[in-house]
Amino acid sequence: MNRTTTFWFALLGALFFIVPSILGGLLIVDYNHIQQFISESYAIDTQYGLYLRILGYIPSGIFTSIFAISAMKFFPKSNWIKLGLLGFALCYGIATIIVGIFPCDAGCNKEFINPSISQIIHNIIGALTYLITPICLIIIGLGLKKDKYGKNITLISIICGIAAFVFSFLISSNPAGDFIGLQQRLLEASILFWLLNFALYIKNQNNV
Repeated sequence: MNRTTTFWFALLGALFFIVPSILGGLLIVDYNHIQQFISESYAIDTQYGLYLRILGYIPSGIFTSIFAISAMKFFPKSNWIKLGLLGFALCYGIATIIVGIFPCDAGCNKEFINPSISQIIHNIIGALTYLITPICLIIIGLGLKKDKYGKNITLISIICGIAAFVFSFLISSNPAGDFIGLQQRLLEASILFWLLNFALYIKNQNNV
């Protein structure tokens, strides 16, 4: 797989996440992007949830995983970058597929009262995603710095990793907060911003 194809997998991964995130909210009356989790827009009881998962989030996870795995070959000398990309493929790409297969209960059951098996799996995978993915971005950034790749992409990786970690901490500290939806979207934006910039960096390099 060449650099351009690898870039397109990242772009598709981002688009197949962003579009259903926006569309899902528009399809639900009184849905609030600031106060509600993204998962609430494709929960078990939502009318279009199944379509959002099958046509949006699951393909997003597939494309993102393929990107991360294929990107490893462009950094043959860096074990740090390879480790970070493998973690990203598993904890963000594959995890997105899993939470798409196992949606949360109605309203995402924030109080966790009599949760379904699907809700339990969804919560565990979601928690691991938001805990490990920021660390993966930071590891990749450190690997880029250690092996003297581009300064801009190194800085973007570390800053996005730290930003994602901060928003992850805020979400875990108060999962029923009034700004939980905004915090989650800023977390996802940090990750997707890194994804697109990292993919663009790979596409534009000839001698990485």
